[in-house]
Amino acid sequence: MSTANSHKYPAIHNAMWPGLVGKGPDSEPAIDLDTMLDLTAAANVGGVRFEGVDLFLFAPHVEIDSTDDDLKRLTERIAAKDLVVGSVVAPVWPPTGGGSAMGSGEDRGKFLTQVRKACAIGKKLRDLGIRPYGIVRIDSATSPADWAADPVANTKRIAYTFREACSIAESYGERLAAEGEICWGGMHSAQRMVQLLEMVGRPETLGFQADMAHTLLFTMGYNSPNDRILPNDFDWAQGDVLDEAIRTMTRVLRPWTIDFHVAQNDATVKGSGSHDNTGRHCLPYDPNGKMNIVRVAGAWMRDENGKPTRAFQHICWDGCMFPNETMLRSETWKDILTTMIAVRNAHGWDEAAA
Repeated sequence: MSTANSHKYPAIHNAMWPGLVGKGPDSEPAIDLDTMLDLTAAANVGGVRFEGVDLFLFAPHVEIDSTDDDLKRLTERIAAKDLVVGSVVAPVWPPTGGGSAMGSGEDRGKFLTQVRKACAIGKKLRDLGIRPYGIVRIDSATSPADWAADPVANTKRIAYTFREACSIAESYGERLAAEGEICWGGMHSAQRMVQLLEMVGRPETLGFQADMAHTLLFTMGYNSPNDRILPNDFDWAQGDVLDEAIRTMTRVLRPWTIDFHVAQNDATVKGSGSHDNTGRHCLPYDPNGKMNIVRVAGAWMRDENGKPTRAFQHICWDGCMFPNETMLRSETWKDILTTMIAVRNAHGWDEAAA
């Protein structure tokens, strides 16, 4: 992979939430934000560094009820590492103070409260000059099993909640991105994700956050066999068949994509701590990884005519549920940064995104 800088955009970010997601009493200890920032800032490949971070708005990283003074101190900590903030994750799930987007009135109220708080923080970070771009990330905060009890009614209920969330986001000048994963009801396949986005019908405010590790599982029909894109007799040696399945998926989801995670997956699922089984993230050079990362990234970052979409101003590496030993190795972040540079070299551009 070439590490020479071929393009200025998109900016290259690292996600901070892998220090929290899947950690805890039933797994490994969380990795604090300062350590994650230090690891990110220290990575350097041929003079190229990570340019920013994406944040999880949940303690102990960033308290969702942070005061203005808390956020000013956070801004100073991140700026001291010569980094900016991009996208932020709203803690919409019941264990983090939220509630199911298709649940009771109380549940949906908790969901929307967390969205409101996240949008307020996003705006404050913009006002403080540390956040030049990025979205607020959400999902349905409910399982495919619960959703399947009444798919039609539950999808309508999620869409209604998401429309209310859009109105909240617009009042703060924010955009929302829904991250489809096999563990989120109503968002657990490419087809269901598009159906939900169309039902919400607010493309100027709600888009899709694509994560390569999660969307690979969409092609396999995990948790939604009827929506499988790959043939039932597919063999991983059939690279052309996989490429076509990914093109089929990105053709319908790419027009909605406003935030993008580069990642690798070995075609298995994983859960740890309180996190449900979802697409397993792997290191970029994992021998069991099923994707050519740079090629697959192009299916998301280029349109049907092969031109960069310029639909987002940064791309982010997501390595959720990596072991702490892996997370704390400097070589991990050098390898990841090398991969991110290669993705930008192959599919980047030289004028700021719209």
